[in-house]
Amino acid sequence: MVRIEGSGGFEHPGRDGDGGRVPPSARVLLVEDHAILAGAIAEILSSEPGITVCGTVTTAAAAVSACVSLKPNVALLSYRLPDVGGISAAGMIRNAAPGAAIVFHTADDKEGALLDAIDAGATGFLTRSASSEMIIEAVRRAARGEVLIPATLFAKAIARQRDRARQAQERDRLVASFTKREREILHLLADGLDTTAVADRLQIADHTVEWHVRHVIEKLHVHSKLQAVVEAARQGLVEL
Repeated sequence: MVRIEGSGGFEHPGRDGDGGRVPPSARVLLVEDHAILAGAIAEILSSEPGITVCGTVTTAAAAVSACVSLKPNVALLSYRLPDVGGISAAGMIRNAAPGAAIVFHTADDKEGALLDAIDAGATGFLTRSASSEMIIEAVRRAARGEVLIPATLFAKAIARQRDRARQAQERDRLVASFTKREREILHLLADGLDTTAVADRLQIADHTVEWHVRHVIEKLHVHSKLQAVVEAARQGLVEL
């Protein structure tokens, strides 16, 4: 496991008069549509010193409103909600309460789910099998700006973010390489027009269309007009 401290703005645990550690103060918004589970978690957390369950809601929309009115510093969030998925919900909560840490609580323990949670800015990821102690520890760490995640998956998340950035840069370069006329022709091909129809639409000669098409094919590194349209759609350049 890797422990990562936040970049600032969180409360460091202090010490009381006897030299003991004071638990970090946590105001927890519980976002869970399973009533029995929500009640059990709320009871567990409320029994701990320094942890207050300031609200319990069942949807992401309700969580946004609660974040504005209750100002939690930790959102314990189900990965599956009735209105939107957990990843979308995390984004909504972060917009409503930028300072709130997000801890996911889910039955989905697959690697992809955890990587998506990390991408969404989660500071913790708990499975349904997590013990009471693990839930309390995750909330406490989140309240003081710490992240506790498996080191191997953290490394994979970073690699995935870098790969996405590289792909975005490559797509931007590809888009910039097309002329206005080439983009027009590509969109018309995606609409199902043949060479003659494209020429008629643009009021240019057939051979001029074919000349532009050859350039499009070369830039997309394919071998035919059909492959060009398919690749352009895959790259998000046109819609089919």
